[in-house]
Amino acid sequence: MNFSERSVVETQNQPWQAASASTAQYRWIERETGEARTTFIVEYAPGTQLDAQLIEYGEEILVLNGSLSDANADYGPGTFIKTPPGSTPDRMTRSGCTLFVKQHHLDVLDQAASVVDTVNAIWRPGLVKGLKVLPLSEFGGQHTAMVHWAPETYFSPHRHYGGEEVYVVEGVFEDEHGRYPAGTWIRSPHLSQHTPFSREGCLILVKVGHLPESEH
Repeated sequence: MNFSERSVVETQNQPWQAASASTAQYRWIERETGEARTTFIVEYAPGTQLDAQLIEYGEEILVLNGSLSDANADYGPGTFIKTPPGSTPDRMTRSGCTLFVKQHHLDVLDQAASVVDTVNAIWRPGLVKGLKVLPLSEFGGQHTAMVHWAPETYFSPHRHYGGEEVYVVEGVFEDEHGRYPAGTWIRSPHLSQHTPFSREGCLILVKVGHLPESEH
């Protein structure tokens, strides 16, 4: 939880940890004590009813596998779900599912809920050839998006004001610091710089602007 340091977690190599309920298991990525900032992968067994709990500072979810449901709809792979601060979501999964989850990190004033089917959405051209971008959430300098990299796509050197988090959903993402296959999570601090690229092509979930210098 030292936001001034770069951190890389290869979640596929992390052991699953059982929850108090036998129908869930977790791969923890970052975790503060208590109901504070948390990032994790969770796998729910078929038929699991998720306990409704207050999410004081909001939640962002990407469905990786299976289907997550609430009273409104079923959300399959590639669905992004943003739940605003102060919500108490009531969800379940009939088929079982695997989720990438970030909790308790949104601005308390950010009250916009959203659901995006990233598989069938219309993507925008990126800043360089080979990039496609799908914005998912934006508030007060924080931005969350999906980015698709075609094979042999190279980006220019750039610096991240407010830091950056990347979760590699598919393929292999790279920069001058290393090579990151699917399932890798990278957190880079405020004002960090890198030159990303993908020789093989990849799909990544990106969040920027949420690690201000004041949090170091």
